[in-house]
Amino acid sequence: MLSELEKRVIASIQGDIPIVRRPYAELARQLGISEELFLDTLASLCRRGVIRRFGATLRHQKSGYSANAMTAWQVDEERVEKVGRIMASFREVSHCYRRDPTDQWPYNLYTMIHGATEEDCRRIARRIARKAKVDRYTLLFSRRELKKTSMQYFDLQPAADRDQADQG
Repeated sequence: MLSELEKRVIASIQGDIPIVRRPYAELARQLGISEELFLDTLASLCRRGVIRRFGATLRHQKSGYSANAMTAWQVDEERVEKVGRIMASFREVSHCYRRDPTDQWPYNLYTMIHGATEEDCRRIARRIARKAKVDRYTLLFSRRELKKTSMQYFDLQPAADRDQADQG
């Protein structure tokens, strides 16, 4: 069971995080609590497994990248953690994560590579492959960017305000 404070903290991170020097302080201010309490609550939610993943969504085409390639890598399972850290260290990589392979699709590690051109992405992938010592991979280029939305678990607006807004 989640406390009201925990629900409010979750609701505050469901959407866009403020692009300011101390975004958690700003979110805490909006909730009327201290930054320390906000961070302690967030850490507790993560420790308890209530929040399992917390990350940023980059709208790469709006960020000035005209070529983007989801790169699927086939990595020996015992090397996935080490290789993932190497790949994630490249500034052109915004995502790096593991997925279970299938009989039809043997890839188990994925990176999103950003470049000015598709050839830039290919060059970056070759650099990553050399450094990580991985030679089995494929690039899947983005042709258009779909609308990205976050899950909405809780509404930050108090119930009384929602009811009034629904009544018009």
